[in-house]
Amino acid sequence: MALRTIRIAGDPVLGKACKEVKEMNERTRELIDDMFDTMYEANGVGLAAPQVGILKRIVVIDTTGEDPIVMINPKIVEKSGEQTGQEGCLSLPGKSGIVTRPNYVKAVAYNEDMELYEIEGTELLARAICHEIDHLDGHMYMEKVEGELMNVEEAGEDE
Repeated sequence: MALRTIRIAGDPVLGKACKEVKEMNERTRELIDDMFDTMYEANGVGLAAPQVGILKRIVVIDTTGEDPIVMINPKIVEKSGEQTGQEGCLSLPGKSGIVTRPNYVKAVAYNEDMELYEIEGTELLARAICHEIDHLDGHMYMEKVEGELMNVEEAGEDE
């Protein structure tokens, strides 16, 4: 397990769509472990593989610090409601903005054993799932910001 370098906005890899993962192997398991280490070290709640320079459809999320989620080839299959709030990104450090996302999402994905599962989330988990899946399609939250990006200090955030 190791820390990986987080790519910063403007890096061309962040604007590219990722390829589906066809099979699990040791390199992919190592990538997932590294992604968790990198996310936790940076005090994030989610990280997508392109943020560490790997164009694979892999996301890690942990909104509570106690419930790590691995999503391989995730797809949102249902969404409803609406929430508007502050959002930031490890690939745009020190900035945040107001973004509207669904308040509820249901997604399907594969776990580390390539077993298909379904996950439902509301509020922060729904926001994180949407945010990270956007990364897999080459999109960043700043494309959805309502108004201007703010410095984190101005927004009153501590991340």
